[in-house]
Amino acid sequence: MQAAILAGGLGTRLRPLTNKVPKAMVPVNGRPFLEYEIELLKANQVEDLVICLGYLGEQVERYFGDGKKFGVRLRYSHDGKELLGPIGGLKMAEPLLEDEFFVTYGDAYLRMNYVGMMAELRASKKLAAMAVYRNDGKFGKSDIIAKDGLVTSYDKKKTLPGMVWVNFGVTALKRAALDTVETGRYCDEETYYGGLVRRKQLAAYETFDRFYEIGSPEGLEEFTRFILQK
Repeated sequence: MQAAILAGGLGTRLRPLTNKVPKAMVPVNGRPFLEYEIELLKANQVEDLVICLGYLGEQVERYFGDGKKFGVRLRYSHDGKELLGPIGGLKMAEPLLEDEFFVTYGDAYLRMNYVGMMAELRASKKLAAMAVYRNDGKFGKSDIIAKDGLVTSYDKKKTLPGMVWVNFGVTALKRAALDTVETGRYCDEETYYGGLVRRKQLAAYETFDRFYEIGSPEGLEEFTRFILQK
């Protein structure tokens, strides 16, 4: 199976750690964070990886190379002179993508049933399936309403009745789901997934293990504790 890893952001909340290294390369117990994520994906049969790069992306490519050392296949896509946002960056990688693939983030460690989720996408006949976790506001703001197997609302700013789920950080997409995205233009998640929600093309796939992320100093500290205990 294949995954696109979105790793092009500036990592501003982690400064000064990210003044000279991209967020995905921030060290955790002596290893770049992204190395842990690649190991996790490989353990879940996701061994063909496309990394979407932006800020200081050459450091990622130099360290990981073609991925053989890590037991995976790695290829890279670059935003170019201007950062294109998560979905804009994904669109740039489209020539490298298979007909069905996962999308995840270069700052997230997400334990779930990847094989089961891909099977769910295929069975649903939808363009996309988003992993959702029943958060109830425990690990940050809940931003999803899910009903009858579909994501019916996704809003990172507003809190709406029934918004007890959170975007877990993994979405399974069919490549045709990118047809509405314009190449070379900025596109954020809410705009893109909101369009899929309105078309009733975003299935909800429930997952049960909590997520870890290193996008903030608190998240980095929490993930470091998890790795040391593990």
